[in-house]
Amino acid sequence: MILLQLTARKLVSQVGNCFKRPPKLQMTQIETSRPNSDLTEFREVFANAKHITILTGAGASAESGVPTFRGKGGFWRKWQAQDLATPEAFARNPSRVWEFYHYRRELMLSKSPNAAHIAIAECEARLSKQGRKVVVITQNIDELHKRAGSKAIYEIHGSLFKTRCTNCKHVAENYRSPICPALAGKGAPDPDTDDAKIPVEDLPRCEEFGCNGLLRPHVVWFGETLDSDILMEVNKELEICDLCLIVGTSSIVYPAALFAPQVAARGVPVAEFNTVVTDATTKFRFYFPGPCGTTLPPALARHESEVIF
Repeated sequence: MILLQLTARKLVSQVGNCFKRPPKLQMTQIETSRPNSDLTEFREVFANAKHITILTGAGASAESGVPTFRGKGGFWRKWQAQDLATPEAFARNPSRVWEFYHYRRELMLSKSPNAAHIAIAECEARLSKQGRKVVVITQNIDELHKRAGSKAIYEIHGSLFKTRCTNCKHVAENYRSPICPALAGKGAPDPDTDDAKIPVEDLPRCEEFGCNGLLRPHVVWFGETLDSDILMEVNKELEICDLCLIVGTSSIVYPAALFAPQVAARGVPVAEFNTVVTDATTKFRFYFPGPCGTTLPPALARHESEVIF
C-alpha cells in the first residue's frame, strides 16, 4: 500500500490552498492490512496509548443537526458553501456573506454537542488524571467540542464564533446574538428570500480603539491558507501520538486528508469511525462503521485496567 509521508516543513508547505489536492509528493512503500472492526482488540490498543490524537470532521457534528451546505440539497438560498465562503464573494457582497454566517451562528446556538463530542471530552478529562493526553484536531468550525468540555483543541479551519478585522487583523471571540443590529432577523435560508443588502457601514465592525474596520468571520475560506503556526503544532501532535482516531471525516480536504496516513506511515494504529468507507480506509488498522455517536462512546469508555480517581 502506498501512503503519503510529510515532514513538518513539507506539511506546512502544502497549505497554499487547503481545499485542493497538493502537488505530487514523495511516496513511500509500506505494508498495511485491511482494517478490522474488532472492538476488543481496539480497546487493548486504547488501554496502552499514552498520547491519543483525534481528527474530527463534519460527520462528528452530523448527529447534532449541523448542516454542511455541500452535496445534494446542501444549499443556503441558491448557493452552496463554496459559492459564499471565499474572499472574492466577501469582496463582492459582504452583506450576503454575513447573512449566511449570521444564519449559521444563530443555528449553532440552538444545537448541542452529541454523544461523540461528549465521549471525547470525558475521555480527555479521565485520561488526564492518569498522565495521558487526548488532543482534538478538528476541521469543524461549530465549537461543539469546546462546548462538550474538550480542552486541547486545534481548530484548523477557525470558528464561527470568532471574527477577524479586515483592517487591523485583530481576532476576537464573539458570541453576540445577533452579531450586529442590522443582521437581526436576517439570513433566512429559503430560496425565495431576497438579499438584505445591508450597507457595509452597518455590518459587524471592529471595536479596537481607532479602527472601526469591517469584520469577517475568522474561518478559512476556499482558496485561503491555513494558519502555519497551528499546522506546526498539529504536526508535532501527529509525530508523537501513539494512537490516532478519525471521526466523521471524508479524508478528501487537504491538508487534513494527509494527517492520518502520515501517522499510519509511522506504524501507529489508526482507527476510523465513519458512516462510509473512504479512499483512505484501507490504510488504517481499524474501521468502525456507523454513526459516531453510537460507535465512539463504547470505544472510549473507561477500560477495566484504568485506575479510578
